[in-house]
Amino acid sequence: MSPQQGDVAPDFTLTDTHGTPVSLSGLRGGPVAIVFVPFAFSGTCTGELCELRDNISAFQDAGVQLLVISCDPVHSLRAWAEHEGYGFELLSDFWPHGEVARAYGVFDDERGFARRGSFLVDAEGTVVWSVVNEAGQARPLSAYREALGRLSA
Repeated sequence: MSPQQGDVAPDFTLTDTHGTPVSLSGLRGGPVAIVFVPFAFSGTCTGELCELRDNISAFQDAGVQLLVISCDPVHSLRAWAEHEGYGFELLSDFWPHGEVARAYGVFDDERGFARRGSFLVDAEGTVVWSVVNEAGQARPLSAYREALGRLSA
């Protein structure tokens, strides 16, 4: 089951595209948006992340750190980030395969990838908003904008 509004977000440490460990607990003191995507280079995932890239100022203006998590290996995520010019962190949940996606209730055990889950975590580590969509169902930018507005409310 995915963490719901008011739950403490499960902590994790994953490797970014440069091999650096990133921990959710290490980002406490500021809000974090955690965005799970199924596959690097897939059409829907690329479309969603390019939309986030093109609207990153909405996250920056709200002081929100954006973390994207996929079960792809680090090298694939690095190539994808470089190809698309993503200026936010892409983290690999490759091994143990899908461990963080499982903790967030978005791992598809049958198909071996993370479903489209997004979680907005406040500065204290509490989930303030979440949405989980199935593969092929993009999350609208308007949902993120609405969630970011909740931080200042």
